[in-house]
Amino acid sequence: MLHDHDMDAVFQALGNASRRRMLDIVKQQPGIVVGALASEFDVSRIAVMKHLAVLEEANLLVSEKDGRARRLYFNAVPIQMIHERWTTEYSAYWAGQLTRIKYIAETRHRDNESVGKQRK
Repeated sequence: MLHDHDMDAVFQALGNASRRRMLDIVKQQPGIVVGALASEFDVSRIAVMKHLAVLEEANLLVSEKDGRARRLYFNAVPIQMIHERWTTEYSAYWAGQLTRIKYIAETRHRDNESVGKQRK
């Protein structure tokens, strides 16, 4: 179970757009090295390291030493635990259905935009 302090750390970590983008990149590229991640941002490596420390403190990132490099991995468990705290099986089912409907609508909208551009 996630304690209030742990949840506060997760919400604080996710409250920053740069950190959310870092998590997106790490999720898409599991095992990315810190230097490669840092090159995606227009801030100093020290600033990136501070953001990574916040993400690791919230247990959203796991780092692993690989020689001189540090490989990063996304850990979704704290987010899932927060989600489970406020949802029931019933609400989780309907949230999943709404997410599916949203995905279908976005895909159709994107497809319609592509068809419209091709006709021009």
